[in-house]
Amino acid sequence: MKPISQIIRKSISASLLAIFFLGGNVIAADAAPAQSPTQAPPPQHGEETPYATVNGQVITISEYANFFNAALRQKFYHGQVPEGQMAEVREQVTDKMVLRILLTEEAKRRKLVPDEKKIAETIAGYEAQYAASPFWKENRERLLPGLRAQITGQNLVEQLEKSVRALPDPTDAEVKQFYAAHPELFTEPEKLRLSVILLAVDPSSPKEVWDKARAEAQALYERLRGGADFAEAARIHSSGKEAGEGGDLGYVHRGMLPDTLQEKIDELKVGVVAEPITILEGVAIFYLKDRRVAQLRAFADVTERARGLARREREDAAWSALHASLKAGADIKIHDKMKPAGGEERR
Repeated sequence: MKPISQIIRKSISASLLAIFFLGGNVIAADAAPAQSPTQAPPPQHGEETPYATVNGQVITISEYANFFNAALRQKFYHGQVPEGQMAEVREQVTDKMVLRILLTEEAKRRKLVPDEKKIAETIAGYEAQYAASPFWKENRERLLPGLRAQITGQNLVEQLEKSVRALPDPTDAEVKQFYAAHPELFTEPEKLRLSVILLAVDPSSPKEVWDKARAEAQALYERLRGGADFAEAARIHSSGKEAGEGGDLGYVHRGMLPDTLQEKIDELKVGVVAEPITILEGVAIFYLKDRRVAQLRAFADVTERARGLARREREDAAWSALHASLKAGADIKIHDKMKPAGGEERR
């Protein structure tokens, strides 16, 4: 966590909102350079201008801006949104803010009771974290009520999710049905048994060094094609840590190799040595010793895994269904913050 003095941007309440909406983690919402294209625009009509109302509860523009900027720092390196994704990110941020309000309301409607012990422990953690901060000492009394309220809300949402996901285990028949419907989840990928001879080259070496390594590898490749023993050549020439094992890498799954290397290996037949390949670590010669095709594992061998995955799918569906139901029945108004006050609303 960053010092709490860096958390405050426009107002204490806005920062606390970011704490809550980002799942209880304090995320810095520092003021970014003015007019940054990846930041929410600064409030145009005052900090308390509504950005949205959710069942009558107002989200101000300043709250939205703080949460938006905090979310960027959490999701993207240096807070930079990839080109063409700004609209999608804005929609995701808005949806998360709206949903948190709706979930908190639902938890209260179900008369869930906050876990005061857990809330106290969380607050104590913040107290310990910022005990030496002059800002915390000076503003502690102002910060604590809002911090407690946001942590309490998060606790209620966590309890709500736990209760929604508390479903009966799937029956044996349902587990078998899940297994049959998702064979890709229970299929062992193709396995390749490879050996390698690596002529190591430092990536920063000049072209002459790389050319020399390629020439040596080509000469070694010709000898291997002529019948030289690969394992013996690996023990003598390879710089790889597996050289002592004759270059044997064991079995590797499809997807473990870089795409360009996988494509070259795919062209090989078992028992064939590949032409030298330049990789990051140097120049490599691969030998395909065995290929095991992808194989669906028997249901008896994966029953418990299938049961767990089927249970998780059911729980995720129940949680998503609640989200959809709450949003469908809510009065949600999004006020276009880019328009002057009194501009049109969109639902």
